[in-house]
Amino acid sequence: MPKLIVVDQDGNETSYDVKSGQTILDVAYDEDLNLPCECGGSMACATCHVIVDEAWAAKLAPKSEDEEDTLDLCFELDKNSRLGCQIEITDELDGLKVKLVG
Repeated sequence: MPKLIVVDQDGNETSYDVKSGQTILDVAYDEDLNLPCECGGSMACATCHVIVDEAWAAKLAPKSEDEEDTLDLCFELDKNSRLGCQIEITDELDGLKVKLVG
């Protein structure tokens, strides 16, 4: 079972056991994290914006053009910004670390 490490808006770091195949947004819903998602994961709002830790950024699938377009709506945009609804956690991503922005 992979682990997801989340750094909240206050800098607190917490590790979560997650099911392979869940998105970061799924974990946020399950764990009641402060990661809003106004569009329900349809990549239309960018409210599930997270920043992926530098050590993990290159290990993720590349952003789609649609994800790039949606991220353009974000404040605090970073080179490692991603949408939580678009990152599917796999066994290979065990230990993935992200920072919540919203």
